[in-house]
Amino acid sequence: MKAIEITACGAPEVLQLCERPQPVAGPGEVLIRVLASGVNRPDVLQRMGLYPVPAGASDIPGLEVAGVVAGGDAEAMARAGFQPGDRVCALVSGGGYAEWCVAPVGQCLPVPTHLSDAEAASLPETFFTVWSNVFDRGRLQPGETLLVQGGTSGIGVAAIQMAKAFGATVIATAGSAEKCAACLALGADHAINYRQDDFVAEVARLTGGRGVDVVLDMVAGSYVAREVQCLADDGRLVIIAVQGGTQSELNAGLVLRKRLTVTGSTLRARPVAFKAAIARALRETVWPWFTAGRVRAIVHSQFPAEGAGGFSGAALAHRLMESNSHIGKIVLNWGAA
Repeated sequence: MKAIEITACGAPEVLQLCERPQPVAGPGEVLIRVLASGVNRPDVLQRMGLYPVPAGASDIPGLEVAGVVAGGDAEAMARAGFQPGDRVCALVSGGGYAEWCVAPVGQCLPVPTHLSDAEAASLPETFFTVWSNVFDRGRLQPGETLLVQGGTSGIGVAAIQMAKAFGATVIATAGSAEKCAACLALGADHAINYRQDDFVAEVARLTGGRGVDVVLDMVAGSYVAREVQCLADDGRLVIIAVQGGTQSELNAGLVLRKRLTVTGSTLRARPVAFKAAIARALRETVWPWFTAGRVRAIVHSQFPAEGAGGFSGAALAHRLMESNSHIGKIVLNWGAA
């Protein structure tokens, strides 16, 4: 099969098209003919040598795919309601940048009605992550307020829509007027241009000094101290990435007085059972929102996997991701409709 491999740690150009053996589905797994692969920030970190591959996972990058079930563990598939020929999207621990991929049956979801393969491939990594962190760890409730840092990232566009569909108020930050407008178009109640305004002061103004109940943070670093200031009593700060650095200082007195929770997580190395539980929650609660038109897939750009001009599609996709100019998700096509 054709796949994209990391030939060395470095710039996007190290992502090269190659030939690899087709994977074989094992117990509890399904074999997927991949039609589209989602591109995510962790893929960039893996390419740079900053995100080690979990034990037993493929060294081929890619954490989400969409395609057609080609086979696998028939008994496990039957229990999950899948059969060969079904359109699915799946969260995987690696191997997504390829024409064929195996995935645990429990991490597969049916493609929501009317979504294209490319749109379906944009869902698993971000929707699994947002559910696990905003709703499970962050315990967001209807009527509460969520602050989303980086509202136009793949995570951000999912978080805005899911929180609004759940009945929360959403404040998003973004780095330009265009991106703020995009956040509002997705349903955010307020958007703060962090390049022009102090988000701490704006959150205080927008909430009448109360603060927000949950912060979804992809920055960490110096943001943590400022986000603690943004939280209401009993607020929860959830850190899912450290783009601003791993070292943070905060006012521990505020944590005590406000009874705050500061937490965080990564998803890739978690057990299949943990991820399967998220998949069940998404299928039960979130997937009907697609049918109802309350959430939608936001794909900014698609690249043919084989690429052009001597570069793989993945190299071009990573260049775009590192430019931070995209709004929503970036996808590789392996024949997607």
